Amino acid sequence: MTEHPTSGLDDAVHQRHRLGVLTIAAEVKRAEFGYLKSLLGLAAGTLSRHVTVLEEAGLLAVEKGYYGKRPKTWVSITAAGREALAAEMAVLRALLERHDQA
Repeated sequence: MTEHPTSGLDDAVHQRHRLGVLTIAAEVKRAEFGYLKSLLGLAAGTLSRHVTVLEEAGLLAVEKGYYGKRPKTWVSITAAGREALAAEMAVLRALLERHDQA
């Protein structure tokens, strides 16, 4: 018997806000923290925790600096992050195909 496609979901990636962060980061060169916060509708602390999980998993790189005199944080997806996102999308496609056949 083969495993169900859901066994391929990555808990670090699959959580909806982390999936959102990775997807946005994959679409741009780097995403500013405030932009992510606004786009995903998250509180700063909540987003910070999700970014930390992704950074600790090696899926995001975090860069801190200044824009003028204001401190800023940017995130960018790593090669491992792109691979994890692609794998997650493949699992979701497999689930959709399985559902369409039912």
